[in-house]
Amino acid sequence: MGVLDILAAIADRFPTIEKPVPKPSLYRRLAWTGVVLVLYLIMTNIPLYGIPEQVTGSTITLQQIIFASSAGTLMELGIGPIVTAGLILQVLAGAKIIDIDLSDPDARKTFTAAQKSLAIFFAIFEATMYVLGNKYWAGTNITPSWEIKIIVIAQLSLAAFIVILMDEMLQKGWGIGSAISLFILAGVAYQVMWSFLGYIPQVAETYGFIPALVQNPSPMIIARPGGYPDLTGLVATLAIILFLVYVQAMRVEIPVTSPRMRGIRSKVPLQFMYVTNIPILLVGILVADLQLFRGIIGNFLGNTHPIYQAYDQFVYYISPPRGIITAVSDPIRTVTFVISWTIMSIIFGYMWVELAGLNPSEQADRLIKSGLEIPGMRRNPKILESILSKYIYPLTLLSSIIVAIITVVADIFGAYGTGTGILLAVGIINQYYTMISYERALETFPLLRKLLGEG
Repeated sequence: MGVLDILAAIADRFPTIEKPVPKPSLYRRLAWTGVVLVLYLIMTNIPLYGIPEQVTGSTITLQQIIFASSAGTLMELGIGPIVTAGLILQVLAGAKIIDIDLSDPDARKTFTAAQKSLAIFFAIFEATMYVLGNKYWAGTNITPSWEIKIIVIAQLSLAAFIVILMDEMLQKGWGIGSAISLFILAGVAYQVMWSFLGYIPQVAETYGFIPALVQNPSPMIIARPGGYPDLTGLVATLAIILFLVYVQAMRVEIPVTSPRMRGIRSKVPLQFMYVTNIPILLVGILVADLQLFRGIIGNFLGNTHPIYQAYDQFVYYISPPRGIITAVSDPIRTVTFVISWTIMSIIFGYMWVELAGLNPSEQADRLIKSGLEIPGMRRNPKILESILSKYIYPLTLLSSIIVAIITVVADIFGAYGTGTGILLAVGIINQYYTMISYERALETFPLLRKLLGEG
């Protein structure tokens, strides 16, 4: 029995969500999606029992965006355990360290169950490290008892498990999309609105752009220090959203024909943004995890330990600077950030194309099996693969660079919700629009559902 089988067997011991029979209507699925979203928002506002009142900063962190987390609440871990477990297993499967054929339904079921077990493990591990590292009581005179520590670990672990069940519920057909995408979108929308309208009366420095503009309409509102929202960030946010909507609609079309249909000619559209937002999502997960462990290492070793200081400097130089003033004040960090994120985006872009079966070999095999071929070319998979390579690999490189540039430019100019957040949010909205349009078409034309084998 392999590691995946052991993890899958452990997952069988935990509560699970069964697929609905029959499949609910679109409106009922949207209603369940809304319920999950409301529960998530409630959990982001319930403070953990047993810890001091948290004084959270107003500035946005990459962890909050990527992991949809909220410090000091039940959603402290957010979707972090899920995405971390998924990333590790995907990389292991792609590197063939774990031998599994994800096109096989049974193998995919085992893979999903193993991911659930690993996510639960990471939730317990992170919660334990937070507590043992004295995250919540550092800088206070409070010495928590072991009972309180166990209660806090239990709260964080249980909340993370509820998030896992909510994601499982949506993905198995009770809702639309996944909880991961839904919570990231909700978190980005909240951060954008907070950057625009956020106001805390007892804080000296007004955070939101509009309250700051009303309180002190000075030239400083164009570019504010400290990563606070400013006019430059607002303009950058709007410009990047419009640009993303434009480039995500672009297609590169490959002419094909079908001998089965008497030579009818058609075109196979490839997205210009071939890797979509996946490379930056993976880069963001990696950097957010490094930031997460920086806090854990600091709590255990202390901020003056040489290992922590070296690690802290490394994470600092690959973390996004927020705003023009921050970027200009430390040009070495800005240059390091731009170069490292671009290189990692390219690496993850190529990795994703291979892992997700989007490479020329897999695409050529699909075209051959569907009875399509390129006019004037022999119906040979190798020839078709070589033709597709001329499109797919350049698109992978170009789209990986574009998403990296969009993200780093957005962060340097202080875009609301961070560059990573905006890129993910626009992609998620586009996915939801596509899914809802597809489901509406199936409900409007029942025959189409039968032709597609969906009931």
